[in-house]
Amino acid sequence: MNSRNILFSLVNLLVICTIQKVQGAPTFEPIRPPSYPIAVRNPYLSAWLPGNQTADLPSATPQFWAGQDLTWAVLARVDDVTYNLFGVPSAPSNTVSASLLDATYTATHTIFTLAAGDATFRLDFLSPVSPKDYVRQSLPFSYLTVFASSKQSSRIQIYSDVDETWTGQTGKTVAEATDAGSTTVFQLTVANAVVYSENWDQALWGQVVFASRRSSSSVLTARSGSATSVRGQFVSSGALSGASSSYAANDVVGLAHDLGSVSTEQSVTFAIGYTRDAEVNYRGTARTGYYRATYPDPVSAVGHFLDDYAGAAAESKSIDSTLNDRAVKAAGTKYSDILALSTRQAWGAIDVTIPNDTLDTNDILVFMKEISSDGNVNTIDVIYPAFPIFYVMNPDYIRLLLEPVLKYLDTGRWTQPYVIHDIGSLYPNATGHDDQKAEPQPVEETANLLILVYTYSLASGDTAWANQYRNLLQPYADYLVTNGLNMPSQLSTDDGAGPLANQTNLAIKAAVGLTAFGRMYSQSRYTDIGRQYSDALYAQGLGTDDGKTHFLLQYGRSDSYTTTFNLYPDTLLHLDTFPPAASAMQAAFYHTRRAEAGVPLDSRVPWGKTDWMLFAGASSPGKTRDLFINDVHAFISNGLNSVPFGDRYLVRDSQDGEAGQRIDFQARPVVGGHFAVLALEGSDILSESR
Repeated sequence: MNSRNILFSLVNLLVICTIQKVQGAPTFEPIRPPSYPIAVRNPYLSAWLPGNQTADLPSATPQFWAGQDLTWAVLARVDDVTYNLFGVPSAPSNTVSASLLDATYTATHTIFTLAAGDATFRLDFLSPVSPKDYVRQSLPFSYLTVFASSKQSSRIQIYSDVDETWTGQTGKTVAEATDAGSTTVFQLTVANAVVYSENWDQALWGQVVFASRRSSSSVLTARSGSATSVRGQFVSSGALSGASSSYAANDVVGLAHDLGSVSTEQSVTFAIGYTRDAEVNYRGTARTGYYRATYPDPVSAVGHFLDDYAGAAAESKSIDSTLNDRAVKAAGTKYSDILALSTRQAWGAIDVTIPNDTLDTNDILVFMKEISSDGNVNTIDVIYPAFPIFYVMNPDYIRLLLEPVLKYLDTGRWTQPYVIHDIGSLYPNATGHDDQKAEPQPVEETANLLILVYTYSLASGDTAWANQYRNLLQPYADYLVTNGLNMPSQLSTDDGAGPLANQTNLAIKAAVGLTAFGRMYSQSRYTDIGRQYSDALYAQGLGTDDGKTHFLLQYGRSDSYTTTFNLYPDTLLHLDTFPPAASAMQAAFYHTRRAEAGVPLDSRVPWGKTDWMLFAGASSPGKTRDLFINDVHAFISNGLNSVPFGDRYLVRDSQDGEAGQRIDFQARPVVGGHFAVLALEGSDILSESR
């Protein structure tokens, strides 16, 4: 080892020891979650950082929602000393790891603050959520803004890079570098990729876009090449030698800003994204992102995205503040913590689309991926648990998610007498099920659809949309009349628990669905039948135990019980299908069945579901609501999990694991159901006009 390297090693050791002595343990606000959303905009731009890696942030490795490692490095030089800030598991020679001070998340931001010598850096990962702006919501990009400040005037340079891990494969990557005015854009694509193809849930047919823009206070340079050479050049000089389109397997594409001398806080912004011209295959026709009507190519789109930073940041600040205030007022700070962690995940499962050929912005359809479970398109029993977030933030999304389903059903190609489960087996192919082979959940999906259509109609005041589908929906209501109370063995939404005949909670949903249909179209016959079903299930005891202490999982099984989350839309929509005494009965019973970490879904299983817990809590008075909120909050803060918000977890120890551990599901949009309590305050309550 030469004398220069020995000296540098000693300086590094001194810096590290000084930082550790001065800085205590990092703080996490409001909690340290299982995983932090860092770039979450749609099913294919979904990057997360496991919570258990944050304490050593400089060496942490971000991941795609499904668990694949993603390369995304951030380094900074302070007076010629290079600090690793984020995503550098193999530190370059002659670098020092910065020290994490704190980590914070809101509904739209994840922010990490680090100390690096005399400088402080704040890494602000912003994934905009823009319920009323279809351009902003559909743009498939996310921001990373690095804020830098110094105790004294310091020379600072900031660097970031990504690689082909974002493309879903290795070895077939083609790079393109573009200078568009003050903006440098790298695009990474997969050679000869098949349209709509995936590899372990990552899209293969689009373009990874990584971009930044020089400012009045920064000089921007770029380069592609091996991580060792590109990062090494930044470490040695603080600048890069120039962008090119050359790319070899495992290369990085890097961008570096030289801020010069910094005394007051300055910032630079990077954009990361994944564009697909053809986003969704809807019945053989390509749908594309709404934004492409105005910004048709990746360079113009990311250019606008960078232009829009101030507007997106201002809207995000407003949403974060309003959502926090409303959630705390509705149910306390623990509830606010849950909603903040749920927001990007729910919105990050959808694509807002228009026709790829006409780019007609009057023809909007929204598609949702059933992330993590089986990848279906617009699954009705996934839209149903997710709907409260859209009810609260923009009810139009309920209509826009249902429209592709109703349009398909209206073609007559689905010939079963009940509602289809989904409109495509594998996202983004929304090609329907002309072969009639969709997963059968007859009563579940039929009642879901009727409830959802009425929910939109009531929340928006738009009755015309429901009226155009009246003739389509009428036979489905008739199906529930015949099959909603006395039902053969079948699956419900929690299909992992298996099929069962005469499920009480499913019959509750059928009753509520009939009441909703009757209200929607002023057909009292259906409302009356829904209430007759309610009377049979509750007053006459068909669905309760003999002592009328709780609803049963299955008629006649006195040793069984269930979480009756399907009472929730009856409460939300003021349908009065069931009397208040039914909810009060069930609310009292939940306390008697709570296990170590929560209330089981039903008497068959050792696990519960967070969406249904909050549905049940929202339809329960007082302390029972708080019981469910406290249990969900304990689950996301217990330190046992490290994946994006899982909605199913063990509530008691079992052969599957320890109480509090998530099982099977992660990153699913059903966390939109956590907004069930807030939805009781009204629809569209985060609108700027409120």
